Amino acid sequence: MELKITQPTKSLSDFVESFWMIRNDSAEEKEVILLPDGRFDIIFYSAKESFHTTLRGLDTHPGQAIIPGNVVMFAVSFKLLAIEYLLDIKMAPLLNEGQLLPKHFWNIEPHDLEDFEGFCTKVSRIMLDLIKFDIDKRKRELFDLIYTSNGSMTVQALSDRVAWSRRQINRYFNERFGLSLKTYCNIFRFKSSLLQIKEGRFFPELNFADQTHFIKEVKRFSGVVPKELAKNKNGRFILLSDVSQE
Repeated sequence: MELKITQPTKSLSDFVESFWMIRNDSAEEKEVILLPDGRFDIIFYSAKESFHTTLRGLDTHPGQAIIPGNVVMFAVSFKLLAIEYLLDIKMAPLLNEGQLLPKHFWNIEPHDLEDFEGFCTKVSRIMLDLIKFDIDKRKRELFDLIYTSNGSMTVQALSDRVAWSRRQINRYFNERFGLSLKTYCNIFRFKSSLLQIKEGRFFPELNFADQTHFIKEVKRFSGVVPKELAKNKNGRFILLSDVSQE
């Protein structure tokens, strides 16, 4: 199974986390476990006599999935700012869920999934035309702080830094994304801890209360303790497999 990841241009970096592709040229399907990663995805899926596009919401718990044989998937993984200022949608109803998008979404056709670099160029051009640049300064600063701190800042600290009340921030998060700011920060902190876990460092490095809290949070979002997650038996934790490539 082939996995590739590439980063967006600077002009899209506030909205797009990465582009990625998975190609399974084997006839055998592969079982994987999807981990919460603090991003949402638009996935273009092509297999024999089948082509569709799926919008995937945020995940709050691990879930099992199957990658069929003889399939290719090209995708865009988005930061949260894109939901309001690029696609202008509410993702709350899609928490831990996905939905099919219309046929020919963004004019992507099966032949576009033959060239990953060409795909990235095409969808980048489309997204640049969709961006709304009148971004609320509080929201831009809030997301910058979440990402640069790897989700380790408290809700109160974030609220104080952006001069936006905790109550208003949580209303915004719940209505737009389907979860609280604290839950999102916990998810992003977990995702940010994956590289250290992969490298065999099983002690908290990101503002966890203590070792017990670290283990509890890792198990909450992955279903296993850090040492078991690091083993990544049969490459089933696909996010852990690609974390070093980002």
